[in-house]
Amino acid sequence: MALPQFSIDMSEQELDKIVENATDASNFLKAISHEGRMMILCHLVTGEKSVTELEELLAARQAAVSQQLSRLRLEGLVVPRREGKAIYYRLADDKPRRLLEVVYDLFCNAD
Repeated sequence: MALPQFSIDMSEQELDKIVENATDASNFLKAISHEGRMMILCHLVTGEKSVTELEELLAARQAAVSQQLSRLRLEGLVVPRREGKAIYYRLADDKPRRLLEVVYDLFCNAD
């Protein structure tokens, strides 16, 4: 995949679209830049999890997990589902999984 080529003769609409995309990408990266949020996304890559399951997997308090889930939900990265008193979360789309694969390859799968 090639990166965009900037040129002096780009239209204002093309430049506006690039800025809009850069803003979206920046917000996405900020949302996952916290290790707690990144770990939540890593766990959700394998499938939907309840808040209680995430608390146990992360060895974290409910308040901390809920705060991170709230930020991920606000950014549109996760989707909640209520079943009785339990709330379950899943990835909203494939973007987090794809980015985590790159991060894993760069930082965790290195020789």
